[in-house]
Amino acid sequence: MAHGPGFFLRLSAYWFATSFKWFLVLLVLLPAKVAELSPPEEKATRLGFLFGLGAVMAILGPPIMGYLSDRLGRRRPFLLWGSLLTAFALVLLAHAPSYGLLLLAYLLLQVADDLATGPYSALIPDLVPRGERGTASGYMGVLQVSGQVLGGVVGFLLALQPQAYLAALLNLLGAAFSLSQVPDRLPRANPRPFSSAMAAPWRDRDFLLVYLTRFLVMLGFYLAQTYLQYFLADVVRAFQALGQTITEEPFQAVALLGLLISLGAALASVPAGRASDRVGRKPLIYLSGAGLGLLMPFILLFPRYDLLLFLALFFGLFYGVYLAVDWALVADVLKDPEAHATDMGLWQTSIVVPQVLAGAFGRPLDLLNAASPGLGYTVLFLLAGLFFLLGAFLVAGIRRAR
Repeated sequence: MAHGPGFFLRLSAYWFATSFKWFLVLLVLLPAKVAELSPPEEKATRLGFLFGLGAVMAILGPPIMGYLSDRLGRRRPFLLWGSLLTAFALVLLAHAPSYGLLLLAYLLLQVADDLATGPYSALIPDLVPRGERGTASGYMGVLQVSGQVLGGVVGFLLALQPQAYLAALLNLLGAAFSLSQVPDRLPRANPRPFSSAMAAPWRDRDFLLVYLTRFLVMLGFYLAQTYLQYFLADVVRAFQALGQTITEEPFQAVALLGLLISLGAALASVPAGRASDRVGRKPLIYLSGAGLGLLMPFILLFPRYDLLLFLALFFGLFYGVYLAVDWALVADVLKDPEAHATDMGLWQTSIVVPQVLAGAFGRPLDLLNAASPGLGYTVLFLLAGLFFLLGAFLVAGIRRAR
């Protein structure tokens, strides 16, 4: 029997809460708390240390928790206790009276998030038949960007502590909705040893190509996103549309572009996911990568804010198409039903590593701009476009997906 929208919404509810939580933590809560609890001359260094530490944990945690979940044949306890600890860590983070306790709260938040999301990421291959995975992936995509949009609104309207309380509450509610779809136990035979479980996916050509596809697309996305505010301030400078000045602040200008990108992604995700169930995953990936890659030169050729508003909506549409398909694509190529959480946990690192690499581009960007004004941004956006194209067309070599 085909699943209805209610099933997919409940299944995706925790991803919505997770997206909302990390949007607020990384963009608002953590930078504000570090600034509050640190000497001014050390705040950037301390924030960078937390981000770096969190990135290492986010690379290691999901596959380890996924392996434990596979070995036990259980998903529910991981999601239940991970969501409870996440809520506690968010409240602790908001009330941390010192940098040391803030560090401990952030470490607990990372562990709790990995505890829940490593096994949770296996639910689509666990529970959704192949012919509906595109639809399921589309719902995941639309709820991911919806969480980010709500996070932007909440971050603008509420003080820090209420933001953390709301994130904790939504985390618990999202877990409750998703837990209603999770079976208590999964059939398990003889799980592989840890070292074998971690190595096996990398020996599979299809998994490796799916990983590289997402890695390159997300690297392009984070290169473009991370430094967009600086591009607006240094190159665009005037934020006008229809003859009116919308704002004079780059951070508000980039927030509006971000909202338009999220809106476009939300509009595209579910229809694109359903389309991929009919025509296959690859055509949608090609469309997304080509669209994203070809948009990048237009940003450089026409650095006007009114045109960027238009381009942001189209960027969001193409990005939403990609988000609608990526979960389904990896679910289609997984070979071992007894290692779904382990393999999906490894796949999740394809988001974290690009974030680290994008952050490392800051110094070259400054050096190139110093050598020639705007040169760094030219290289940045052209590289992003290249990564979008390479990532999309790598899927041509995947054999267990169409």
